[in-house]
Amino acid sequence: MQPEVLTSNPTGFAPVVLLQQLGARALLLLARAGRMGIFLGRMVGFALTPPVKVARVVRRVHFIGFGSILVVMLTGAFTGMVLSLQGFYALSRFGSDAFLGPLVALSLVRELGPVIAALMVAGRAGSAITAEIGIMRNGQQLDALELMGLNPFRYVVVPNFLAAMISMPLLACLFDVVGIWGGYTVGVKLLGVSGGTYMGEIATYLEMKDIMGGIYKAISFGGIISWVCCYKGYYTDFGAEGVSRATTQAVVMSSVLILVWDYFMTSAMF
Repeated sequence: MQPEVLTSNPTGFAPVVLLQQLGARALLLLARAGRMGIFLGRMVGFALTPPVKVARVVRRVHFIGFGSILVVMLTGAFTGMVLSLQGFYALSRFGSDAFLGPLVALSLVRELGPVIAALMVAGRAGSAITAEIGIMRNGQQLDALELMGLNPFRYVVVPNFLAAMISMPLLACLFDVVGIWGGYTVGVKLLGVSGGTYMGEIATYLEMKDIMGGIYKAISFGGIISWVCCYKGYYTDFGAEGVSRATTQAVVMSSVLILVWDYFMTSAMF
């Protein structure tokens, strides 16, 4: 009699294979998260210790901040106009259209100004930062800096980090001012709200803690944008496809982190 041959059944081991794949994916995500954390620690450490490349920081402020003024002003103006238009019809149902000014101002200063300005900067400047550092990585320019005795973090990463944290609160304040005037234009000139009431109620209800809360948010958003975009560019894959993939991932991840961090900051401050 022939002995019975035992054959392996692949379907019987499917749960084990699935668990292996899930474990490998979890370990990969943890490794990437750890590397991002180490990158953030090194970036902050080098930013807090001299010397700082002041000239490069100024040039990056010009690129990130000054270069984003037009898109921030346009976005802020139309955001304020839409808020005024929608808010007027909502408040007029309750006979409270006199509070249109505080509605627009508080919405912009506390929430929409920092968030939308950060999303615009992430799309415009963040993508460019990732692509620039990614090309430097592919062209071995970062390796050349190390061979020359220069620290790539001090020369490339830290200036972008400091410039983003300087530029973002200024851009958020510009967004708020332009948005309030856009709301004034629609509410007063188009819908007939009293200009004195619009501005007077803003002065009554808008407090310094609201303004400072928005500024703190903008500073943290600048740090998130520079952290994610510099990290993705620094560890990009080789080739044009790797740079394009890193740029897309940087914009998406920074935008998602901005919205998630905005929730936690709002729940903590307000």
